[in-house]
Amino acid sequence: MSKVTLRACLVAGVSVIAGSIGSAAHAGAFYLQEQSTKGAGRAFSGEVADKGPESLWWNPAAIGGMTGGAAYVGASAILPKGDVDNINTRIIRPGQAPAAVGGQQSSADPINKGVVPSGAIAYGLTPQIAVGLAVTAPYNFTTNYDSDSWARYTADKSHLRTIDIQPSVAFTPTPGVSIGAALNIEQTKASLSNFLPNLSPLLADGHQTLKGDGWDLGWSAGAQFSNGPFTLGASYKSSIKHKLGGTVTTAGLLGPLAAQNRVIDTDATFRTPWQATVGARVAVTPAVTLNAQVVRVGWGKFDAIRLGAPLNTAIPENYRNTWSFAGGVDYMVSPQWTLRAGVQHDQTPTRDGERDARVPDADRWNFAGGASYQMSKAIAIDAAVNYIHFKDATIDRTTAAYAGTAVQTPILVSGQLRSASAVVLSLGARASF
Repeated sequence: MSKVTLRACLVAGVSVIAGSIGSAAHAGAFYLQEQSTKGAGRAFSGEVADKGPESLWWNPAAIGGMTGGAAYVGASAILPKGDVDNINTRIIRPGQAPAAVGGQQSSADPINKGVVPSGAIAYGLTPQIAVGLAVTAPYNFTTNYDSDSWARYTADKSHLRTIDIQPSVAFTPTPGVSIGAALNIEQTKASLSNFLPNLSPLLADGHQTLKGDGWDLGWSAGAQFSNGPFTLGASYKSSIKHKLGGTVTTAGLLGPLAAQNRVIDTDATFRTPWQATVGARVAVTPAVTLNAQVVRVGWGKFDAIRLGAPLNTAIPENYRNTWSFAGGVDYMVSPQWTLRAGVQHDQTPTRDGERDARVPDADRWNFAGGASYQMSKAIAIDAAVNYIHFKDATIDRTTAAYAGTAVQTPILVSGQLRSASAVVLSLGARASF
């Protein structure tokens, strides 16, 4: 089998990594923002300017000026819904007229339900220096299409798990000013698959699976300025270049394609986006604090999936940079009870004409409510609920199996994401010591 034929066969399958990290139901593309229950209650509208270890993911300066220690632990149950429907997807096998792709014409709820954990701890070593550690799951989800779905040639099963370990340090040179820095150490595991068409529509489909994992490194930096009732925060989180080493397994190809059934060692590299965040909190009264936050997300870094030997090629993704805007309020009803609410608008980085069924992403609105109960001087319980509404979006990225060979098989994708939404239920606890 020639190197060109091998590459064409594998590119169709290995490219599933691009989609599998792109269809989270609760933040733009594959970013999960559920790293603080308190933040979830106000739609993540003031985290870069808030204090405490629960805000470390957004700003390592959040622990500046601490005395003693504090810890946070929480989890969010994510319950997405939505339909990914076929409109007129066609397959063009060599020497044959375009034909309907067949299979189930509607895939209901392909994004699985799941639980996202998070936790952090911090300690003030001196009045000027504090250290902290946050453990989060910023890119974490599973999608599952049936084996006879109309989308099977671009999406089957996707399983992605990312753990981010963020050691942080904050310095407070003068009262009201804090600067911080952190490392982001990420471990990623993925298992991604899709089906491949055989040359005859009378034959069962072949199948391809990519499995890989890797450890990679990034960084964060931020600052906070407080003056009376006003706090301003700003931070930057770097893009991380991920490299997954693993295998591609191809099976079930018949006839002239049968020689391509094999297991091959390979790797794939891609970049997660950078994030630049600015936000403020203003205590307009002793009981009421207003929050606002703007995030510019550098999804343009996710421009391609680059495949190593023996493929040595790149798959374009062409994501765009996006904006996220959020506003919210904290209302202290009593010394024990605080209520929260907020709203957020988040853009999708996917583009019309380049969105496939494995990335059924769309612009969304996030409506949030939450509460905290101060059980004692040292322990508080947080709860939040989010309702996320997605705009309907086209599924319209044309692809091809065995591209560049005599058996090139285009898949002219025409579908739509419809009636998509998600409910997120979060529960957390904070403690000081």
